[in-house]
Amino acid sequence: MFRTTDMVLIAVMISAAAFTYKTKHEAENQLDALRKIEAQLRLEQETIDLLKADWSLLTQPSRLQRLAETYRDELALEPIEPYQIAGPAELPERPVELEPEPSTTAGTGADGIVTGSTKP
Repeated sequence: MFRTTDMVLIAVMISAAAFTYKTKHEAENQLDALRKIEAQLRLEQETIDLLKADWSLLTQPSRLQRLAETYRDELALEPIEPYQIAGPAELPERPVELEPEPSTTAGTGADGIVTGSTKP
């Protein structure tokens, strides 16, 4: 009837078919996940393109000029005169203000925290 080798070969064929089915099923699941991620990526790219288009419309010089003229009194806006533009070399230096060092006792910091310092 059936020999031992026939039984072993049938078992190997069944296990190979099960492994192939499992691998195919996992590959299809991964492909579905990839398609979902690609759809999300396309949606994000479209959103970015839309936001860039909105930004370019909002920052058009003619629109900004109209808004500046409309709200000039409320914002106290005035046109820049050529003499107002200065380079970094023309700016005055900021004066350096040093605070006097407070007198402290040995081992006590300026903030009143006692440290292990031996310096007065």
